[in-house]
Amino acid sequence: WPSGEKDYRKKLPDIRQKAMGEYEGIKDNIGKEGWAPDFGPAEFVSSWGATAVGARKFLIAYNINLLGTKEQANRIAFNVREKGRGPDKPGRFKNVAGIGWYVDEYNLAQISVNCTDFNVTNIHTVYESCKDDARDMNLAVVGSELVGLVPLECFIDIAEFYIKKENLFIVDERQKVALVVERLGLNSVNRFDPNERIIDYKCKLEDPPLMSMTVKGFVEILGARTSAPGGGSASALVAAMGSGLGAMMGWMTYGSVKFAALDTQMRALIKPLHEATQELVYRIDADTDAFTDYMTAMRMAKDTDEEKALREEAMQKGLQSAIDVPLNTMKIADLCWDAMVELAKVGNVNSKSDLQVGARCLELGIWGCWKNVEINMKDITDQGYIERVSAEAKELWEKADKKCKEVLELLEAR
Repeated sequence: WPSGEKDYRKKLPDIRQKAMGEYEGIKDNIGKEGWAPDFGPAEFVSSWGATAVGARKFLIAYNINLLGTKEQANRIAFNVREKGRGPDKPGRFKNVAGIGWYVDEYNLAQISVNCTDFNVTNIHTVYESCKDDARDMNLAVVGSELVGLVPLECFIDIAEFYIKKENLFIVDERQKVALVVERLGLNSVNRFDPNERIIDYKCKLEDPPLMSMTVKGFVEILGARTSAPGGGSASALVAAMGSGLGAMMGWMTYGSVKFAALDTQMRALIKPLHEATQELVYRIDADTDAFTDYMTAMRMAKDTDEEKALREEAMQKGLQSAIDVPLNTMKIADLCWDAMVELAKVGNVNSKSDLQVGARCLELGIWGCWKNVEINMKDITDQGYIERVSAEAKELWEKADKKCKEVLELLEAR
């Protein structure tokens, strides 16, 4: 039974303090029942020292600035940390450790916390709670400080909190990051550079090759003597252009004095179109990658019966992947129709032709993906898969055909 599956051996403080009695107690306690190592003898080797190795969710080290004393910071830290003031007086938040201190360099106190699972308790929750406590003590919180790197997911979660709380409308990722930096005062004692401090930006891989191309380069490679990229990638791009043009009409309506009464409605319509566009551009490469998997399987050895069976299995998986990718592209594009129809009814009529083109592009992108599903289906051997997926793809196309006509008719009547 691996030690990590035992609750009393999951937290390093429990192992270090309760079981071992700190480093000095390892020699006497390592042989106790329930505390033997997973590997190796249960004996202490003084010349080796002790190393703790484990895996956990990302730990965020975070300091909240307080214009007060170390003792006052400590009081607030005890309020928010999980341990609280002891077994009988637990703190407010799970997966939070905390202490107060004074930083001479900054000339202020800090409530220093470690959030060991930001999906359970994120740093903004602690920040807002500390602000409330400080207010009750007639003290001021003046921003905060992140130590080390932080996942983008953490920031997006915080941004969504403030967007909802303040009824803001922000869909751009970088703008969401800027909102978090401002609301938490992350530039208060040191400059916070998202490109250096957010892991996803610091370690960002290059965008997939096709979506990173110039328009000219992509069109040229479509016309080259090669089987990929082909119609599937082109269909994903066309669908992305369609949802993008829909979002464009929304933006051309939103924020204008003339259409101020529609701002709330535009917020609801732009968001799904923006999100779909962001997803669809990545489908350009996904389609080509799926086809490449099938071609790789085609080149597998087929000399023996075993090799033939393995090749056939890999080819079937490759074909299903080559079908599932355009099918999923159809599903993403399909999510745009409700917003497109509503925009056709009330959006800025000066963008009428943009939405007309957008509707046609979205329809064509879905149609093109449907044809990619069909052409790859002929070599599938699983009859149940053929019937289920064929019916689903056809239904998506028929809906696209119907919705596109509805959008165009609504626009023609304006």
